[in-house]
Amino acid sequence: MTKAIVLVAGIGATLSLASAEPVQIEATVMPKEEVRLDFADGSKRFVQLLNREGEATGSGPLDGTTVAEYGMHDIVPGVGGDANGYLVFTAGEGDIAYVKWLLRAVFVPGPEGKPSLLNSGLWEVIGGTGQFEGLNGAGRLHIEFPSQTDRVFVLEGEMLSAAEE
Repeated sequence: MTKAIVLVAGIGATLSLASAEPVQIEATVMPKEEVRLDFADGSKRFVQLLNREGEATGSGPLDGTTVAEYGMHDIVPGVGGDANGYLVFTAGEGDIAYVKWLLRAVFVPGPEGKPSLLNSGLWEVIGGTGQFEGLNGAGRLHIEFPSQTDRVFVLEGEMLSAAEE
């Protein structure tokens, strides 16, 4: 019985050491390439395929990496939209973390009758190389709009690197 208790206690200690850590990353990206389809049916709907690039800062293993967005945005101005894609985080050594994301946006009445955008989504780590191999994580996503073209992907959640398992 004592061996069983020691074994269970040892497993519990191992599991507690492998707990995910809270992270918050802000990935500021600027446009590099765009393909756009504007609907000619009067709906003002458009679809964009975007490649944006920039830098990531914050807490956790993705801090200090470069980031590229590969995204598809389906938008009806003044109504709402859906967006999804991948963020590719690259460390100075060439190690890569792949993050899949999806987002829903809704326009609501704002100040002076202008529409205000609310958006919320999810993200998850789906793969990695080098130091990011075995990285796990997921959380909430919000996108901020500091300019007409630049975006800030705000990822909040938890991550666990393979080295911590």
